[in-house]
Amino acid sequence: MNTPKVFLLVASHIAIAALGFAAGIYALPILIAPAPPTLEDVRAATSETMFTGQFRKDLKDSDALHWGEGVVSVASKAISLVGQLAPGPDYKLYLSPEFVETEADFERLKSSMVQVGDVKTFENFVVPLPPGIAPEKYVAVIVWCESFAQFITAAKYR
Repeated sequence: MNTPKVFLLVASHIAIAALGFAAGIYALPILIAPAPPTLEDVRAATSETMFTGQFRKDLKDSDALHWGEGVVSVASKAISLVGQLAPGPDYKLYLSPEFVETEADFERLKSSMVQVGDVKTFENFVVPLPPGIAPEKYVAVIVWCESFAQFITAAKYR
């Protein structure tokens, strides 16, 4: 075999392996995600809704792979979404004292935010509020990917 053919063969195998790895990173959270809560589950968890907001796909740092859309409800015991999130690993839900729509703003304000919990589903979710967190002290809810330090979406609720 001559050198150009060997190089092409090695490069093609590396490219296919990288593509497979990237596809696995994207597909794994989808494959291991639990079943999403039903609308009845979401409504029951946030029956005493205090605030609502809207996740939108058109935020500054949202893109084709990092987005959310739907109605977010903030109650005294849980935060819920009736809508969808782009699939991804290690999503965390935060409450923020300011509305943010970029990674830079999130990083700047992270120390003043409170982490509510994990988001494990990509269609609808219910995240219980830990004791001691007062949602009325914040104005926005944010979904953030901890593994890749990636902004997913945010909603202003007051």
